[in-house]
Amino acid sequence: MKKIFKASLLASALALASNVAHADINIGVILSLTGPGSGLGIPAKNGFALWPESIGGEKIKLTILDDATDPTMASKNARRLVTEDKVDLLIGSASVPATLTIVDVAAESQTVQLAVAPVELPEGKDTWTFRLPQSTAVMAGGVVDHMKKNGVKTFAFLGYSDSYGENWLKETARLAKQAGITMTVAERFGRADTSVTAQALRVVSSNPDAILVVASGSGAAMPHKTLIERGYKGKIYQTHSAASRDLIRLGGKDVEGSFVVSGPAVVPEALADSNPSKKLAADFVQRYEKQYGAGTRNLFAAHIYDAQLILQRVIPEALKKAKPGTPAFRAALKDALENSGSIPISQGVMHYTAKDHFGLGDDARIMLTIQNGNWKAAAP
Repeated sequence: MKKIFKASLLASALALASNVAHADINIGVILSLTGPGSGLGIPAKNGFALWPESIGGEKIKLTILDDATDPTMASKNARRLVTEDKVDLLIGSASVPATLTIVDVAAESQTVQLAVAPVELPEGKDTWTFRLPQSTAVMAGGVVDHMKKNGVKTFAFLGYSDSYGENWLKETARLAKQAGITMTVAERFGRADTSVTAQALRVVSSNPDAILVVASGSGAAMPHKTLIERGYKGKIYQTHSAASRDLIRLGGKDVEGSFVVSGPAVVPEALADSNPSKKLAADFVQRYEKQYGAGTRNLFAAHIYDAQLILQRVIPEALKKAKPGTPAFRAALKDALENSGSIPISQGVMHYTAKDHFGLGDDARIMLTIQNGNWKAAAP
């Protein structure tokens, strides 16, 4: 009887050791799958179809929750994931307000967050938050550069009255001034607003050569259409948060010929063969459109595709130091990200450091235009 008991203990110990050595890597995902942000969240969720089943020899377990485009729900989901599900990593959200609430949970729980939205944070607050998209400064630089090359001398701003809009206003105004481009007027509106007629009238009456619209997903179409309805004939620019099919679907003929700054994954055909992102972007487009149909490629699914490329580099490094399901593994993931070196992804070359949790530079942007209901690389 004693021998049987010892054998049972030994078997249990071996089973436990086996489970620890091959523990799942639990990843909690928070995206806007309903509500006005669903035009960003659903494509991002679809990007997980391109993920491998395991990384570094460990099985990947995804728990995907809907924040309903509600920052409060995003925070609640994040707390559930770190306390009940004890995830090793957080991914989300795709909208800035929701992402900002997850930042606090990531910091409190010391869990790495891969943000799908380009949130700008005060120094020190992004200790556990790494962004998948490009920074506002990088993308605003692409807008101003295109304006300058196309003879724009004046521009007006029409954008969100939150942190996303204000960061775009600050960076674009700064870079435009350096380029000798004057801002005529800045008008703001709320994400939940259903009309911007008054703001659009003031913007159009300032007679700018170009207008920058700062909005996201389906919300980017309404201000754009209002400007056209008020008779504006100049150039209209949109940010990378508007680079979704919703802008084309809802904007229709009114968004034809407009410009949207984006990551290069949407148009790999426009990249030089020597570009380190070309093959990866082409792989993303080929696999995604095989799964979801021709023309469905989008920036937000590409960010999720890139997330697994990044994790394939850093998870094996983290596994050398600790096992999944532990604070030590979460800390090792953070350390691996900050010391990962250059990682080619579909959007450019990612290079996170301890001081840079955006990691993408000027090579990670391209100017798109909309022609015949589809994306095309803009000239020059």
